Amino acid sequence: MDYYLWVVIFHLMAMMSWMAMLFYQPRLYVYHTEHKNKPDFVEVVKIQEYKMYKYIGLPAMWATILSGFLMISLRPDLLESGGWLYGKLFFVLVLVAYSFSLEYYRKELDKGNYPKSGSFFRAYNEVPTVLALLIVGYVVTKTFSVLFTVITLALGAFIIYKVLNQKPKDAK
Repeated sequence: MDYYLWVVIFHLMAMMSWMAMLFYQPRLYVYHTEHKNKPDFVEVVKIQEYKMYKYIGLPAMWATILSGFLMISLRPDLLESGGWLYGKLFFVLVLVAYSFSLEYYRKELDKGNYPKSGSFFRAYNEVPTVLALLIVGYVVTKTFSVLFTVITLALGAFIIYKVLNQKPKDAK
């Protein structure tokens, strides 16, 4: 089982690369949306969006998922270690759906459609942080706490609400 730790290391590195994309991609959408009247700027941002998603995020997501399955296949006892793993897997699935939603928005923006505002993408940018907090919390503590989950989701919802409702700096 010496190689199990190498799989864990690979899984963590892949996850960090995936999270880097999840944290930065919505920020690029903010720039894209808020500077849509600057075609030269938008063209540069489109290239960044494409490369970030296709060359970093998508491969890292699949590497994270595959190495996670490999970890479970090498240590099937993990499935019997309590609800924490099922909580983690549930929120990983939500993170995968979030990741695919970023590709949807990237394609819409690439076509010149602006389905959401810059403030929406600012708020949307908070989602992976909340999900990562839940996932890491379960893994580190090896427990599933309803209280931790509810507090984390409530705090995340509050932060997203505040970001959505913040006034532009020039509107003071």
